[in-house]
Amino acid sequence: MSAVAPGPERGPDHPPRVGAPAVRSRWPLPLAVPVAAWRLLRIFFHVLGALTRTYTVWRVLDRAQLEAVTLAWSGQLLRILGLTLSVHGTPRPGAKLIVSNHVSWLDIVAINAVAPSRFVSKAEVAGWPLIGRLVTCARTLYLVRERRRDAMRVLGLMAQALRDGDTVAVFPEGTTGPGDHLMHLHPNLLQSAIDAGVPVQPVVLRYADPHHPYSPEPAYVGDTTLLRSLWQVVSARAVTVHVTMLPAQAVAHADRRALAARLREEMSHALSRAA
Repeated sequence: MSAVAPGPERGPDHPPRVGAPAVRSRWPLPLAVPVAAWRLLRIFFHVLGALTRTYTVWRVLDRAQLEAVTLAWSGQLLRILGLTLSVHGTPRPGAKLIVSNHVSWLDIVAINAVAPSRFVSKAEVAGWPLIGRLVTCARTLYLVRERRRDAMRVLGLMAQALRDGDTVAVFPEGTTGPGDHLMHLHPNLLQSAIDAGVPVQPVVLRYADPHHPYSPEPAYVGDTTLLRSLWQVVSARAVTVHVTMLPAQAVAHADRRALAARLREEMSHALSRAA
């Protein structure tokens, strides 16, 4: 099972990059529809099976068992979507705060296929049909965005989850981007690791296809709707998601702003070097 809650809401439209190639890595039109339809059908039954198990066997799983299920379920979902997973580096065992760049709703699945994590999501997701049940079962931490002080409550929940031995993952850019560079990292959520005294492990996500080192197919940016993004993914061809686990860093008594700046520099270097 995977935490499939969407990441932070998307920001303003990203202007097209000058000189960006127009070629797309997709199945040709005669094959695109049946390939996409087959993938969508398999996704439906994959999610339906997970939903059924949340009312039965998954209810009695301990943390280690739930993490093993999450790892396997997420990896299978990536394969159903037609993505190849390439992992570089190793997740640090035990409690940690994963800090990742943010490209797509697929990011959560990709991270969970390598290092099962608890994510922060807007509270409305809990009430969504089907998805809400899965997200809640994945022990998602819910944030009520309309309440200004709720961020402090969630920060406390994150710190407690880390003290309890959980892995928590955040996208401190606060929005999705095209994937070819890192945006500013907001430092607030990093305070949870500092308060809990657990390491931070930066993760760099990069989607690539035969035509682009930074594939446009999974990018969930601008005015792209979730349904359109899903169609782009299921009709794409030969897309690989590279998950680079950089070395974990001790952050006890660190300044969160300096930490955010250092993480951004290291992640930016790894992203550009990987391409």
